[in-house]
Amino acid sequence: MKLRHHSFAVCTFLLLGTAAFMGGCATTGTERSVKTSNSIQDVEVEIRKMIVQIDATGTSLDALVYPANPDLKKSFDSYSDNVVKLDNEGKKVLNRIEEMKARSNEYFAEWEKQGDTFTNPDIRELSAERRNNLAQIYAQVPAKGAGIKRAYNDYLIDLKEIQKYLSNDLTPKGIEAITPVAQKSIQDREALKESIKPVIVALDDIKAELYKEKK
Repeated sequence: MKLRHHSFAVCTFLLLGTAAFMGGCATTGTERSVKTSNSIQDVEVEIRKMIVQIDATGTSLDALVYPANPDLKKSFDSYSDNVVKLDNEGKKVLNRIEEMKARSNEYFAEWEKQGDTFTNPDIRELSAERRNNLAQIYAQVPAKGAGIKRAYNDYLIDLKEIQKYLSNDLTPKGIEAITPVAQKSIQDREALKESIKPVIVALDDIKAELYKEKK
């Protein structure tokens, strides 16, 4: 899945156009729209990084428990490093989602205030309809993000407990004993990857709504 950076330029342009409706507060509205657009990009970038790190961590665990591993210490260190990286990436994703939620809430709240000042009823109705539609689409990202948090925590607990166990018994017998647990953790790994998909769909829905051409 390749990032489509050009789409965000279009998103920003259209958000800026929306902000222009906001009368005397156009500059403030523009700044909020840019922050909101940037927050969308931040979420997607971090999610892509997290997916890569999930796979890297899983690969390092597979290598660690591989039968007849010639260098357990090296494999364990690599695995431990990847667990730390995944921990950091997961936190970044969750933080970005919260930032997007806060910025979009602020943006749409101010949009509503400015929309109420229109004297032309047609424009006022258009503003409200557009705002409500976009707000509902934006809200899907943090809503779907709750699934990532649960799956991420479950998988990270697995990884850290495997790491803790092996830190006390990094021997062929210790590896043999923990291997069934490591294999079961694959289910949580896949559950985490599945939990990310709805958020990517929600982000794509936002971009489609912002730059799709009306037929």
